[in-house]
Amino acid sequence: MTDDPFALFELWYAAARASEPNDTNAMALATADADGRPSVRMVLLKGRSPEGFVFYTNRESRKAGDLDANPHAALLFHWKSQRQQIRIEGAISRVTDAESDAYFASRGRDSQLGAWASDQSRPLADRAIFEARFAEFQAKFEGQDVPRPPYWGGYRVTPDRIEFWQDRAHRLHERRLFTRTADGWTEGLLYP
Repeated sequence: MTDDPFALFELWYAAARASEPNDTNAMALATADADGRPSVRMVLLKGRSPEGFVFYTNRESRKAGDLDANPHAALLFHWKSQRQQIRIEGAISRVTDAESDAYFASRGRDSQLGAWASDQSRPLADRAIFEARFAEFQAKFEGQDVPRPPYWGGYRVTPDRIEFWQDRAHRLHERRLFTRTADGWTEGLLYP
């Protein structure tokens, strides 16, 4: 057992990568708007370190609007095959343009073009419009690298709480809660 929540995260994440059939890095992202109305959706973890957990999105999306209005979020990883979950809560900040550029450059070309074609969270009359926009950007960037759209980038959740939940028999589950303090992390065990 470790008393470092990031080391424990790495142990559980490695085990999930070995056992989960799909999207080990999928996490639920919960936000709240300026009026406190919650919203949750799945996103993909694209970076992690003791500084926090990183995901990328269109910064004109609903989730980005929520994060601008209320810069706090919660993440949830659930790995059914392991019967484990990790809950993370903390403050949100934007990653640097250099970090966003580096990650964007690592994406597949069609994913890069999709970022240009998507007006995320805004309705379209039909899918054909979206597909036409995708084709437009394919033509526009043919034969050249696809630059990162100025409205697309990453966010980092800097945790102040990390809870590790392990399923146990008879619903006598085990939870380890790490809370950030000025001196580091404190840990407590919680039962069901």
